[in-house]
Amino acid sequence: MKMSVNGVLMDADAARIDPADRGFTLGDGIFETIVVRRNAVRHLAAHLARFRTGADLLGIPLPGDDRHIANMIGAVITGNDVKECVVRMTLTRGPGVRGLATPPQPTPTLLVTVAPLPPPAEPAKVIIAKGTRRNEHSPLSRIKHTNYLDNILARREAEAAGADDALLLNTAGRVAESTVANIFVLVDGFMLTPPVADGALPGIMRAEAMKLAKGEEGSITPEMLMRASEVFLTNALGVRPVTHIEGKPVGDGEPGLITQLLGTRL
Repeated sequence: MKMSVNGVLMDADAARIDPADRGFTLGDGIFETIVVRRNAVRHLAAHLARFRTGADLLGIPLPGDDRHIANMIGAVITGNDVKECVVRMTLTRGPGVRGLATPPQPTPTLLVTVAPLPPPAEPAKVIIAKGTRRNEHSPLSRIKHTNYLDNILARREAEAAGADDALLLNTAGRVAESTVANIFVLVDGFMLTPPVADGALPGIMRAEAMKLAKGEEGSITPEMLMRASEVFLTNALGVRPVTHIEGKPVGDGEPGLITQLLGTRL
């Protein structure tokens, strides 16, 4: 497997990240996951725009313009001779001395890797996480940063309960998202997805699903969630139906019609 480290294509076993890299020591970085299907990089412009937004928020300079980064992605895809895969871009502030103070002139690390494209996910049974919540007041809720510990804790809670994923409530008790995806619910005839102000990540596939399903942003309470007739999750990998929440079926306990239709379009 080949990867790009700061623009240099190399074998994975030859790659090296500085032990003092702040992405490793402090989680000081961002990432982006992009799907490649039939040799086409999907929604690249939108992913690069969100990547740049995250870098700007953290004050990490990106090496080169969007075309330069797109070329790096292309080189890794070509170097691994794959036509369908998942690309991950990881940007950190690079090495630094001990402590939180940021280097005045950082030397960022930009890593581009590929992984096999997984098969479509099975319908999900989810729980509502009890042990952690999404902080909708934090600007970090709007970017894909490299510290996913709240999500990991929620996923461990789901695994312990025999569920596939967990839904995170925000500090006000409203639904924000799952550990790895945005959420949509069909309730009272309206297709709703939590607003960014409630802690939802501005997902690329979320935006596409909103257009296709004529979805609207709206706060979702746990009570609304439990009486929804259809629920699904979206992320870069596509659409995943939710058939059970807290052990209770959503609708008739099978993937809904809108979910199935979107699954063929996204």
